[in-house]
Amino acid sequence: MSITVSATPNPHAMKFSVGQLVGDPRTFVAGTVTDDPVAAALLAIEGVASVFMTSDFVTLTKYPEGDWDAIVPPASETLETAFG
Repeated sequence: MSITVSATPNPHAMKFSVGQLVGDPRTFVAGTVTDDPVAAALLAIEGVASVFMTSDFVTLTKYPEGDWDAIVPPASETLETAFG
């Protein structure tokens, strides 16, 4: 299944529906250490400030200076590899 990307009411957040359960609600913040490989890969993308995973989706929040055009393709690829 391909990843579906949707805007949210917050212009600094984007929802990535992955089509399968990602686990219990968890939040990961840039600058903190995580042992979750998917969250770590997403936080390594320039401009990503936090990752929220729950149900069948992942929400990324970017820094104000972050660029969705630079974030969405590698984030989608990471999620497709992990959940596709």
